[in-house]
Amino acid sequence: MAYSKLVKPLSSELLHLTVLRSERLAPHWVRVTLGGGDIERFRPMGFDQWFRLFLPIGGEAGLDRVPAKANKIFGYLKFLRIPDGERPVMRNYSVRAHRPASADAGAEIDVDFVLHGSAADGTAGPASRWAETCRPGEHVLIIDEGLTFNPERGTDRVLLVGDETALPAISSICASLPAEAEGIALLEVPSADDALDFPHPDGVEVRWLVRPHSTTPGTLALGALRESALPRHPFHAYAAGEQSLASGARKHLVGERGVDKGAVSFCGYWKLGAASPASKTAREAAGEKAA
Repeated sequence: MAYSKLVKPLSSELLHLTVLRSERLAPHWVRVTLGGGDIERFRPMGFDQWFRLFLPIGGEAGLDRVPAKANKIFGYLKFLRIPDGERPVMRNYSVRAHRPASADAGAEIDVDFVLHGSAADGTAGPASRWAETCRPGEHVLIIDEGLTFNPERGTDRVLLVGDETALPAISSICASLPAEAEGIALLEVPSADDALDFPHPDGVEVRWLVRPHSTTPGTLALGALRESALPRHPFHAYAAGEQSLASGARKHLVGERGVDKGAVSFCGYWKLGAASPASKTAREAAGEKAA
């Protein structure tokens, strides 16, 4: 079986979008809805579709200087030449939901942000602060990057493992699965209030793992994975979140449970102790450009 590969988008052009509204969902969650601009050129793929998001932390003039291929090596080097204070912040996020245009409104995408710290007291990172404080009419840029979740055709049994940062992707995967799909979703969150319910096939069991404040992120999810029975073969596993959780889940499944590595998609969104998510590096390492 071939190693699980990324599913590329139809287009990876820069798209200009506008903030339509935002909503506080839970203590650690804000949902920002984007639309307008180039939204009709965005092609939804479902599952864990992710994109580069450029936030105008230093003012919207910096968005005009973002190169067309800022997600590639040479474009990223050009992006870094934008002066500090003007250069937008670039982060990777998942499409939580997409709604096509209707007679009454244009197309929209929802992006769910995990909040770390507080914008009010200055402890939030730049993306969290932006999500807490953005207002309708503000502009952003995105570059579509496609899918990490890539099961063999016809596979409808799943094993989904993640921390809170993987919740938007796992929620979207469940929304994209056929109604007859079966499996398990192990989701670790920092509080019971952050366990945001989401639609899923009746045959997919969702297990919430509330993490005590003193517990290292990812510990509960990995422990639950080790103690869980696996779905009947064939199934596809997906592990995402803190880097050690994602790589540890793959190591456990492939090395200790005998799962074919081609049946495991995994992605480290962030790294404990790092100043910002190591998602690009982790995504490349997670599949030699495969997950």
